[in-house]
Amino acid sequence: MKGVLSLLLSIVVSFSWSQQTIYDTIEHNAINRDYILYVPNSYNPANPVPLVFNFHGYTSNALQQMWYGDFRAIADTAGFIIAHPNGTIDALGNTHFNVGWGGSTTDDVGFTNALIDSISQNYTINPDRIYSTGMSNGGFMSFLLACELSSRIAAVASVTGSISPAQLAACNPQHPTPVLQIHGDSDGTVPYNGGAGWSEPVNSVISYWSGYNNCLASPVVTNLPDVNLTDGSTVQHYLYKDGDNCADVEHFKIIGGDHTWPGNFIGGAGTNYDINGSMEIWKFFSKYDINGKIGCIANLPNHLDLSQVVQLFPNPAKENFHLNIEPQGKKVITISNALGMIVLKTTTLETTCTFSVKNWDAGLYHIAVTFENGNRVSKRVVVSN
Repeated sequence: MKGVLSLLLSIVVSFSWSQQTIYDTIEHNAINRDYILYVPNSYNPANPVPLVFNFHGYTSNALQQMWYGDFRAIADTAGFIIAHPNGTIDALGNTHFNVGWGGSTTDDVGFTNALIDSISQNYTINPDRIYSTGMSNGGFMSFLLACELSSRIAAVASVTGSISPAQLAACNPQHPTPVLQIHGDSDGTVPYNGGAGWSEPVNSVISYWSGYNNCLASPVVTNLPDVNLTDGSTVQHYLYKDGDNCADVEHFKIIGGDHTWPGNFIGGAGTNYDINGSMEIWKFFSKYDINGKIGCIANLPNHLDLSQVVQLFPNPAKENFHLNIEPQGKKVITISNALGMIVLKTTTLETTCTFSVKNWDAGLYHIAVTFENGNRVSKRVVVSN
């Protein structure tokens, strides 16, 4: 498969998109790091554009990922730039990104940070709309960026990747982070139910990000149409919504899917063709910038610090807590417990509200303040009575 893929790529790359594909190198930590940049014809330096990182899998490379997890036709229409970084060689002689396993010492987070700076010097990048995705090891890398470079990464998507236990334990994101996970439940390389010591189960990854974002605990589950009856797989979509800054977590579970990129033109056993992974990822990314879902609270008064729109104190709360809600007008306050069950819902015109928690069970509660224009701000409070 790998040899056939390499031969195919060497043939097609010679006559496709060559005028828009830039092969370049930057030096980081005394290492020359290669990457491939794809710039759509629509690019105009007068208009800031999104930047999408597309990381390859273990033993693969940037060129293969550019074709396998292909975003170029989408970028031509949507107008974003794609960066395909190359990994370095590990102790076994394989290309990789250092995500905390295998004994690597390469600083790939620092490399990515430097690459953002380098690309931004040459192209007009919207700093609020930088995204990361990748296949397998590239999915691990995207999650690592969400943990360690979240000040620059608006949203991430992983295809057949996960998070190592050590990475998850040390994860320190700086803002609610929209996350999309695409994974087959028959994946024999990065198991859906986890790999001992090096890969968290997919459900644990989803649980971490939906909890961090303060999403509702119970997802909306949709069985997608089985439009391709010959691929041996189907798709379930899980939506964990109403996170802080409207940052949702989504998961496409490929029932019967293997370690592959859905919809890729190269094929391979266990590949699903009911969805196109690249299209679903861009559809997801396009809804967000570094502040959360675009338009989430766009019609509220001019607040650059979204966390100040609604203030909650004290937290943890023993007897009561208070909400200071700066915008005037009617708003609906909904409070749910950790299981997603609504414990209180009220409509008010007040800008200061007090809630008694003396008779509440101890634990985490999710608070959503919905304004008349439909925009929503989410908070969470710990009750410790």
